[in-house]
Amino acid sequence: MVLYFSATGNTKLIAEKLAELLEDEAVNLLTRIKGKDFSSLHSDRPFLICSPVYVSELPSFIADFLKRVSLTGCRDVYGILTNGGFSGIAGAQMRRIIKQKSMKFKGYAEFKLPSNHITNKSHAEIDDAEITKRIEASLNKAENVANGIKGGGCFKNRHIFLLEYLVTVPVAPMLCYFNQGTEGFRVKESCISCGKCKKLCPMNVIAMEDGKPVWNIKRCAHCMSCIQNCPVEAIEYKDVTEGRARYTASKHVNKNDAK
Repeated sequence: MVLYFSATGNTKLIAEKLAELLEDEAVNLLTRIKGKDFSSLHSDRPFLICSPVYVSELPSFIADFLKRVSLTGCRDVYGILTNGGFSGIAGAQMRRIIKQKSMKFKGYAEFKLPSNHITNKSHAEIDDAEITKRIEASLNKAENVANGIKGGGCFKNRHIFLLEYLVTVPVAPMLCYFNQGTEGFRVKESCISCGKCKKLCPMNVIAMEDGKPVWNIKRCAHCMSCIQNCPVEAIEYKDVTEGRARYTASKHVNKNDAK
């Protein structure tokens, strides 16, 4: 069973590709995460847990879900991490969580995909050619990863040095605290009151008031789901996102298919 959360489609793209190659089921965890539904998931085949990486770590809401959900049946688990270039300590975090569940963690595969983090000017935009290159390379890599899983082998992962933990564990929460506030989000008059942003927010940060989204919790994960999936690009973050291209994997893939 392939379990995934995806804010802008990168992780979904890889999860569904792996499910196709493995002839297995892909399960979107969004509804379970939003509803704090930790009821058991059963699979007679290895579990694949597919997650994006935020600030060199697993997103907190995914880590919390994995700790609390019951996984029954097969005891083998593979990790699938999507990122813009670096997975930090996310793989080690997943390994620790899975071992605490008395399951066998068989390593993780990393996929470098387009960065979607447009609320920070330090994340440079990449052009369409680079986006296409990363997506195609990741889809090709998925075939090798699927073959490895079919063979029942373990993925060989890089050694994560103690210094990485010593830097990431205290620094990442501080970066999140100071850089992931919600007060900077705003909605333009072009909003069509579709409620898609509220529906897709994994942390239930968004409420609809008078047909418009309101960010009613001070901080979130900055997963970019609301701002990137808005069908009319009506959501902005301070002045950082004005004029910046919006990205979802499906939008880019469909655009290329139409050419």
